[in-house]
Amino acid sequence: MSMYPESGFRKPFELEYSQDAKVTSKFFNMVYAWMAVGLAVTAAVAWFASQSDVVMHTIYASRGGYAIFGLAAFAIAMGVQTLGVRISANLATALFLLYAAVIGLLLCGIFKIYPSDVIAASFLVTGGTFAGMSIYGFVTKRDLSRLGSILIMCAWGLFVASIVNMIFFRGDAFSWFITYGVLIVFTGLVAYDTQKLKQMAQEIGGDPVLAPRYAIVGSLWLYVDFINIFISILRIMGNRK
Repeated sequence: MSMYPESGFRKPFELEYSQDAKVTSKFFNMVYAWMAVGLAVTAAVAWFASQSDVVMHTIYASRGGYAIFGLAAFAIAMGVQTLGVRISANLATALFLLYAAVIGLLLCGIFKIYPSDVIAASFLVTGGTFAGMSIYGFVTKRDLSRLGSILIMCAWGLFVASIVNMIFFRGDAFSWFITYGVLIVFTGLVAYDTQKLKQMAQEIGGDPVLAPRYAIVGSLWLYVDFINIFISILRIMGNRK
Protein backbone atom coordinates (compact mmCIF):
# COMPACT_ATOMS: atom_id res chain seq x y z
CA MET A 1 0.00 0.00 0.00
CA SER A 2 1.26 3.45 -0.85
CA MET A 3 2.35 5.76 1.92
CA TYR A 4 0.41 8.50 0.08
CA PRO A 5 -3.05 7.09 -0.67
CA GLU A 6 -4.24 10.33 -2.21
CA SER A 7 -1.73 9.93 -5.04
CA GLY A 8 -3.63 6.93 -6.33
CA PHE A 9 -6.54 9.23 -7.18
CA ARG A 10 -4.68 12.33 -8.25
CA LYS A 11 -2.63 10.89 -11.10
CA PRO A 12 -5.47 9.28 -13.10
CA PHE A 13 -7.45 12.53 -12.81
CA GLU A 14 -4.54 14.56 -14.09
CA LEU A 15 -3.95 12.18 -16.97
CA GLU A 16 -7.62 12.24 -17.91
CA TYR A 17 -7.74 16.02 -17.77
CA SER A 18 -4.60 16.27 -19.85
CA GLN A 19 -6.05 13.96 -22.47
CA ASP A 20 -9.32 15.95 -22.62
CA ALA A 21 -7.40 19.20 -22.95
CA LYS A 22 -5.28 17.73 -25.73
CA VAL A 23 -8.34 16.56 -27.66
CA THR A 24 -10.06 19.94 -27.26
CA SER A 25 -6.92 21.79 -28.31
CA LYS A 26 -6.54 19.64 -31.42
CA PHE A 27 -10.18 20.22 -32.36
CA PHE A 28 -9.91 23.99 -31.98
CA ASN A 29 -6.70 24.01 -33.98
CA MET A 30 -8.67 22.50 -36.87
CA VAL A 31 -11.53 24.96 -36.40
CA TYR A 32 -9.34 28.06 -36.33
CA ALA A 33 -7.13 26.80 -39.14
CA TRP A 34 -10.04 26.27 -41.53
CA MET A 35 -11.59 29.54 -40.47
CA ALA A 36 -8.31 31.30 -41.33
CA VAL A 37 -8.22 29.54 -44.70
CA GLY A 38 -11.80 30.64 -45.36
CA LEU A 39 -10.96 34.26 -44.54
CA ALA A 40 -7.90 34.09 -46.80
CA VAL A 41 -10.03 32.75 -49.67
CA THR A 42 -12.58 35.51 -49.13
CA ALA A 43 -9.92 38.23 -49.07
CA ALA A 44 -8.19 36.91 -52.20
CA VAL A 45 -11.40 36.49 -54.19
CA ALA A 46 -12.68 39.92 -53.10
CA TRP A 47 -9.47 41.67 -54.15
CA PHE A 48 -9.12 39.95 -57.51
CA ALA A 49 -12.82 40.43 -58.27
CA SER A 50 -12.50 44.14 -57.49
CA GLN A 51 -9.91 44.41 -60.26
CA SER A 52 -12.35 43.14 -62.88
CA ASP A 53 -14.94 45.54 -64.28
CA VAL A 54 -16.87 42.59 -65.69
CA VAL A 55 -17.22 40.92 -62.30
CA MET A 56 -18.07 44.19 -60.57
CA HIS A 57 -20.73 44.93 -63.18
CA THR A 58 -22.18 41.42 -62.89
CA ILE A 59 -22.54 41.68 -59.12
CA TYR A 60 -23.46 45.31 -58.59
CA ALA A 61 -25.07 46.52 -61.81
CA SER A 62 -28.46 45.25 -60.71
CA ARG A 63 -30.04 44.07 -57.51
CA GLY A 64 -30.78 40.80 -59.20
CA GLY A 65 -27.12 39.90 -59.61
CA TYR A 66 -26.25 40.66 -56.00
CA ALA A 67 -29.36 38.85 -54.78
CA ILE A 68 -28.48 35.71 -56.75
CA PHE A 69 -25.00 35.53 -55.23
CA GLY A 70 -26.46 36.28 -51.79
CA LEU A 71 -29.02 33.50 -52.08
CA ALA A 72 -26.32 31.12 -53.30
CA ALA A 73 -24.15 31.92 -50.28
CA PHE A 74 -27.13 31.45 -47.95
CA ALA A 75 -28.00 28.09 -49.52
CA ILE A 76 -24.41 26.82 -49.27
CA ALA A 77 -24.12 27.92 -45.63
CA MET A 78 -27.37 26.21 -44.69
CA GLY A 79 -26.25 23.10 -46.55
CA VAL A 80 -22.97 22.91 -44.66
CA GLN A 81 -24.66 23.44 -41.30
CA THR A 82 -27.39 20.90 -42.03
CA LEU A 83 -25.39 18.21 -43.84
CA GLY A 84 -21.86 18.94 -42.66
CA VAL A 85 -21.80 16.10 -40.13
CA ARG A 86 -23.40 13.61 -42.54
CA ILE A 87 -21.34 14.11 -45.67
CA SER A 88 -17.62 13.48 -45.98
CA ALA A 89 -15.20 15.95 -44.44
CA ASN A 90 -13.70 16.63 -47.88
CA LEU A 91 -17.07 17.56 -49.37
CA ALA A 92 -17.94 19.71 -46.36
CA THR A 93 -14.59 21.47 -46.70
CA ALA A 94 -15.13 22.09 -50.42
CA LEU A 95 -18.56 23.60 -49.73
CA PHE A 96 -17.16 25.79 -46.98
CA LEU A 97 -14.43 27.13 -49.26
CA LEU A 98 -17.00 27.68 -52.03
CA TYR A 99 -19.07 29.67 -49.55
CA ALA A 100 -16.01 31.74 -48.59
CA ALA A 101 -15.36 32.45 -52.28
CA VAL A 102 -18.94 33.58 -52.89
CA ILE A 103 -18.74 35.88 -49.86
CA GLY A 104 -15.55 37.26 -51.39
CA LEU A 105 -17.48 38.13 -54.55
CA LEU A 106 -20.16 39.85 -52.50
CA LEU A 107 -17.54 41.89 -50.60
CA CYS A 108 -15.38 42.90 -53.57
CA GLY A 109 -16.96 46.35 -53.59
CA ILE A 110 -15.27 47.35 -50.33
CA PHE A 111 -12.00 47.80 -52.21
CA LYS A 112 -13.69 50.44 -54.34
CA ILE A 113 -15.43 52.16 -51.45
CA TYR A 114 -12.97 52.17 -48.57
CA PRO A 115 -9.25 53.08 -48.43
CA SER A 116 -6.91 50.14 -47.89
CA ASP A 117 -5.70 51.47 -44.53
CA VAL A 118 -9.28 51.60 -43.23
CA ILE A 119 -9.88 48.03 -44.39
CA ALA A 120 -6.68 46.88 -42.69
CA ALA A 121 -7.49 48.74 -39.47
CA SER A 122 -11.00 47.33 -39.44
CA PHE A 123 -9.63 43.83 -39.91
CA LEU A 124 -7.22 44.25 -36.99
CA VAL A 125 -9.95 45.60 -34.72
CA THR A 126 -12.20 42.73 -35.76
CA GLY A 127 -9.41 40.24 -35.04
CA GLY A 128 -8.86 41.65 -31.57
CA THR A 129 -12.58 41.68 -30.79
CA PHE A 130 -13.00 38.14 -32.08
CA ALA A 131 -10.01 36.83 -30.12
CA GLY A 132 -11.17 38.42 -26.86
CA MET A 133 -14.71 37.07 -27.12
CA SER A 134 -13.55 33.63 -28.24
CA ILE A 135 -11.22 33.39 -25.25
CA TYR A 136 -14.05 34.46 -22.98
CA GLY A 137 -16.36 31.82 -24.44
CA PHE A 138 -13.69 29.18 -23.95
CA VAL A 139 -12.80 29.92 -20.32
CA THR A 140 -16.07 31.16 -18.83
CA LYS A 141 -17.97 28.87 -16.49
CA ARG A 142 -21.23 30.66 -17.23
CA ASP A 143 -23.71 28.78 -19.39
CA LEU A 144 -24.23 30.92 -22.50
CA SER A 145 -26.89 28.73 -24.12
CA ARG A 146 -29.83 30.95 -23.12
CA LEU A 147 -28.01 34.09 -24.22
CA GLY A 148 -27.03 32.36 -27.46
CA SER A 149 -30.64 31.50 -28.26
CA ILE A 150 -31.62 35.14 -27.81
CA LEU A 151 -28.72 36.33 -29.96
CA ILE A 152 -29.62 33.90 -32.75
CA MET A 153 -33.19 35.20 -32.80
CA CYS A 154 -31.84 38.76 -32.89
CA ALA A 155 -29.54 37.85 -35.78
CA TRP A 156 -32.47 36.53 -37.82
CA GLY A 157 -34.45 39.65 -36.95
CA LEU A 158 -31.64 41.90 -38.12
CA PHE A 159 -31.31 39.86 -41.32
CA VAL A 160 -34.99 40.36 -42.12
CA ALA A 161 -34.81 44.02 -41.11
CA SER A 162 -31.86 44.64 -43.44
CA ILE A 163 -33.76 43.14 -46.38
CA VAL A 164 -36.86 45.20 -45.61
CA ASN A 165 -34.77 48.34 -45.25
CA MET A 166 -32.94 47.67 -48.53
CA ILE A 167 -36.14 47.05 -50.51
CA PHE A 168 -38.64 49.45 -48.97
CA PHE A 169 -37.19 52.10 -46.67
CA ARG A 170 -33.53 52.66 -47.54
CA GLY A 171 -33.33 54.78 -44.41
CA ASP A 172 -29.86 55.82 -43.30
CA ALA A 173 -30.78 56.00 -39.61
CA PHE A 174 -32.34 52.54 -39.68
CA SER A 175 -29.32 51.25 -41.58
CA TRP A 176 -27.00 52.46 -38.81
CA PHE A 177 -29.26 50.85 -36.20
CA ILE A 178 -28.86 47.54 -38.06
CA THR A 179 -25.08 48.02 -38.30
CA TYR A 180 -24.62 48.48 -34.55
CA GLY A 181 -27.13 45.73 -33.86
CA VAL A 182 -25.17 43.29 -36.03
CA LEU A 183 -21.93 44.26 -34.29
CA ILE A 184 -23.36 43.63 -30.82
CA VAL A 185 -25.18 40.41 -31.72
CA PHE A 186 -22.34 38.70 -33.58
CA THR A 187 -19.76 39.78 -31.02
CA GLY A 188 -21.82 37.93 -28.44
CA LEU A 189 -22.26 34.97 -30.77
CA VAL A 190 -18.49 34.50 -30.94
CA ALA A 191 -18.45 33.65 -27.22
CA TYR A 192 -21.54 31.46 -27.51
CA ASP A 193 -20.28 29.55 -30.54
CA THR A 194 -16.87 29.02 -28.95
CA GLN A 195 -18.43 27.57 -25.81
CA LYS A 196 -20.69 25.38 -27.93
CA LEU A 197 -17.69 24.11 -29.89
CA LYS A 198 -15.81 23.37 -26.68
CA GLN A 199 -18.71 21.24 -25.47
CA MET A 200 -18.87 19.58 -28.86
CA ALA A 201 -15.16 18.74 -28.77
CA GLN A 202 -15.56 17.11 -25.36
CA GLU A 203 -18.54 15.07 -26.54
CA ILE A 204 -17.06 13.67 -29.76
CA GLY A 205 -13.57 13.27 -28.28
CA GLY A 206 -10.88 12.45 -30.78
CA ASP A 207 -13.16 10.61 -33.22
CA PRO A 208 -11.17 10.66 -36.48
CA VAL A 209 -14.35 10.67 -38.59
CA LEU A 210 -16.60 13.08 -36.70
CA ALA A 211 -14.00 15.58 -35.50
CA PRO A 212 -13.04 16.90 -38.98
CA ARG A 213 -16.70 17.21 -39.97
CA TYR A 214 -17.68 19.10 -36.84
CA ALA A 215 -14.56 21.24 -37.18
CA ILE A 216 -15.73 22.45 -40.61
CA VAL A 217 -19.19 23.26 -39.25
CA GLY A 218 -17.56 25.10 -36.35
CA SER A 219 -15.29 26.97 -38.75
CA LEU A 220 -18.36 28.15 -40.64
CA TRP A 221 -20.01 29.42 -37.44
CA LEU A 222 -16.98 31.45 -36.40
CA TYR A 223 -16.32 32.60 -39.97
CA VAL A 224 -19.84 34.02 -40.22
CA ASP A 225 -19.39 35.76 -36.87
CA PHE A 226 -16.07 37.26 -37.96
CA ILE A 227 -17.36 38.49 -41.33
CA ASN A 228 -20.40 40.20 -39.81
CA ILE A 229 -18.29 41.90 -37.14
CA PHE A 230 -15.79 43.01 -39.79
CA ILE A 231 -18.45 44.50 -42.07
CA SER A 232 -20.01 46.40 -39.16
CA ILE A 233 -16.69 47.76 -37.91
CA LEU A 234 -15.62 48.65 -41.46
CA ARG A 235 -18.75 50.70 -41.95
CA ILE A 236 -18.33 52.41 -38.60
CA MET A 237 -14.63 53.19 -39.11
CA GLY A 238 -14.71 53.76 -42.83
CA ASN A 239 -14.37 57.03 -44.65
CA ARG A 240 -15.79 56.64 -48.12
CA LYS A 241 -13.55 57.54 -51.03
